[in-house]
Amino acid sequence: AQQPGTPLSDQEYRQFFRSLRAARRASTACLLRALYGCQNPLVRRLDEYENHGVIPEGPICSELPGTPFFPDFCAFSFYRCTRKRYFIKV
Repeated sequence: AQQPGTPLSDQEYRQFFRSLRAARRASTACLLRALYGCQNPLVRRLDEYENHGVIPEGPICSELPGTPFFPDFCAFSFYRCTRKRYFIKV
């Protein structure tokens, strides 16, 4: 079992994004995020699932070259959505 608040493993990410693999589905999730924000229950559930049940607080480090830090998970997720880089992980 993973530590709560830690990101998913590569295998867990494949499972998590399987239903979102189609860009249309991922963009729909991003549209929900843009319309309702990170406090929306569905968006929070997705964020919690992506991070083993706990949405990380504070600065987020990512695998994005040139943009390694975000103030919080919401900002990181919003960045992924706006850049259409849906499957970048922390």
